[in-house]
Amino acid sequence: MKRIGITGPTGAGKTTALDALKELGACVIDADAVYHDLLQSSAPLRSALTDRFGGEILDKAGKLDRKRMGNVVFQDPAALAELNGITHRFILAEIERLCAQAEAQGRPAAAIDAIALVESGAARRCEAVVGVLAPPEVRIRRIMAREGIPEDYARRRVEAQQKEDFFRTHCGYILENDGSKTREQFRAEALALFRKILDGAG
Repeated sequence: MKRIGITGPTGAGKTTALDALKELGACVIDADAVYHDLLQSSAPLRSALTDRFGGEILDKAGKLDRKRMGNVVFQDPAALAELNGITHRFILAEIERLCAQAEAQGRPAAAIDAIALVESGAARRCEAVVGVLAPPEVRIRRIMAREGIPEDYARRRVEAQQKEDFFRTHCGYILENDGSKTREQFRAEALALFRKILDGAG
């Protein structure tokens, strides 16, 4: 079973690329969904986060409010680095468990979808790393439409993430999704790339 890392900033179009991988029989592991699940199931993770960032990151029900957390970390690079340091070790352990499960099922590949694929160390465990990129202004419009959030919040999210050069440097493959192609054209391009990777010809 091959491990394919899929990364890139939010709003670039990773979902469409991942749909192409699913078509090829891959198991898709969404690191953000893993994080969501761990926030509910892992008391040690929740405790570590509130110990560092305080009770203001919780909602009235005592659960972590990701928008409140975002307002704390997106404008403070040091706080964002600390958040990532706390969460990555929990997320990586769960990804390992899910990859083993996919291999036992006979899947041809496990696709690990993570914005912080490189920083977390997960990229080093992948045979191929694919970056999905789009210009910042295109991403901001997509995020606003997808999540119904105001432009200033979408812009802060985009500005808090790694720049395009980072992904070009650390990814073995790049899929460009700058808005010049239809969704179907981009999906076909992704499908062709993933077939090459799975066949060992990439």
